Amino acid sequence: MALNLAQSAAAAPCFATAGDARRAASVVAMPSSSSSATTSLRMKRQAACEPVACRAVARHVAAAAASSRRNGVPVFVMMPLDTVSKCGSALNRRKAVAASLAALKSAGVEGIMVDVWWGIVESEGPGRYNFDGYVELMEMARKTGLKVQAVMSFHQCGGNVGDSVNIPLPRWVVEEMEKDNDLAYTDQWGRRNFEYISLGCDAMPVFKGRTPVECYTDFMRAFRDHFASFLGDTIVEIQVGMGPAGELRYPSYPESNGTWRFPGIGAFQCNDRYMRSSLKAAAEARGKPEWGHGGPTDAGGYNNWPEDTVFFRGDCGGWSTEYGEFFLSWYSQMLLEHGERVLSGATSVFGDGAGAKISVKVAGIHWHYGTRSHAPELTAGYYNTRHRDGYLPIARMLARHGAVLNFTCVEMRDHEQPQEAQCMPEALVRQVAAAARAAGVGLAGENALPRYDGTAHDQVVAAAADRAAEDRMVAFTYLRMGPDLFHPDNWRRFVAFVRRMSESGSPREAAESAAHGVAQATGSLVHEAAVALRS
Repeated sequence: MALNLAQSAAAAPCFATAGDARRAASVVAMPSSSSSATTSLRMKRQAACEPVACRAVARHVAAAAASSRRNGVPVFVMMPLDTVSKCGSALNRRKAVAASLAALKSAGVEGIMVDVWWGIVESEGPGRYNFDGYVELMEMARKTGLKVQAVMSFHQCGGNVGDSVNIPLPRWVVEEMEKDNDLAYTDQWGRRNFEYISLGCDAMPVFKGRTPVECYTDFMRAFRDHFASFLGDTIVEIQVGMGPAGELRYPSYPESNGTWRFPGIGAFQCNDRYMRSSLKAAAEARGKPEWGHGGPTDAGGYNNWPEDTVFFRGDCGGWSTEYGEFFLSWYSQMLLEHGERVLSGATSVFGDGAGAKISVKVAGIHWHYGTRSHAPELTAGYYNTRHRDGYLPIARMLARHGAVLNFTCVEMRDHEQPQEAQCMPEALVRQVAAAARAAGVGLAGENALPRYDGTAHDQVVAAAADRAAEDRMVAFTYLRMGPDLFHPDNWRRFVAFVRRMSESGSPREAAESAAHGVAQATGSLVHEAAVALRS
């Protein structure tokens, strides 16, 4: 997830918890004839004080607008992190979920995104899966007429921006990591990170005879078999988690315990014995065994800036030397190979007519992007500098598996960020879009932080929808469903946003005018959702 200290202040509204996006595009589209418009208006007035009628209006306007979405960008909304109870058997706040899904449908949202937590589903023991709570959610989504993006979340929840709950890895996985700490990513000071299993042991049978990649693949196979009747119809996308926060990256900027603060450069994560063994072999193969003892020792700490360090400084830092090129190539290649292995497992499970596309999330690391070395991207595993494109190799890897590239920080503008940190989210989004286009992969987007203001919506529409058809994003997922989204002003702006996304090129004024009517028509339903989420 992309991070930004100034973002909360930059968001115009005073709410800062969660966001929703969905079908405003279709719900807002009304029949064109005057008689239909009169009927629709009468339905809205009747529904204003009756939740049941609100749901009828939701179905009516969503159906009327379905055709308008075909040339635009479908909007999905992330569900709360704790949608399913930790025991896995039920939904948390079931009434709130039902009301919220109905509200999203009324806005014209395409569907929802939900984390399918490894730490919940397989918590009791290897191969013992409990999907009961997720089955209930899928059934509710299907009944409501919403699609689902299911995230295979093989990471811990807790320790990253926006993590409001704690969901550890499966108990039996944590037990093995406690026995062998080298299964966890490790920095140069020996600090362990238990958010995600170190990719250095991808091929090691360290979990009751299974490798980590086999564990991930078995989990995905169990999910496919359990939800076969939903795949392709209700479940339209499988996002495959590959690192902390579900992103393909190293845990180089952990927020837990105050280890890292924005806009620090982070730290390399290559000092567990499995990673060091690989580095040692690579150095010996290069004829430089002295390079195989660990990562750079002059790269500063988590909260340094590039110019504070020898390795990342200017044009002449260690990053631009022969050693720097060797190390950064090895470090980033290890991440690419991890992605290749996990995606191979995913395509073996979902690639044969399962009906759902596969996607992978890449982090929007926009701070210090204007420097020569791009230090925070390097520590995260993206070998992207002023002289090298680090996103094209990632896009090409995804292309080999037919996967969509999902990118964050689409809502951010350069001038909203601290300029002294040379943050350039807009340029970063353009670079990633160009890499996806060159590799021939679909590009999807997310907002990195909750935003409810028109400025952020304008930025997303410009980056995702207001483009030539071949350059539009294939989907956008809005962070995250919660009571603040259902505040009347936020909801009205959101409905207009969904319409603009769904109807690429729809003028903002027209969308806002139509959204006002929909917001009035669904007022009781939205109020019901907000109250239920707060209870």
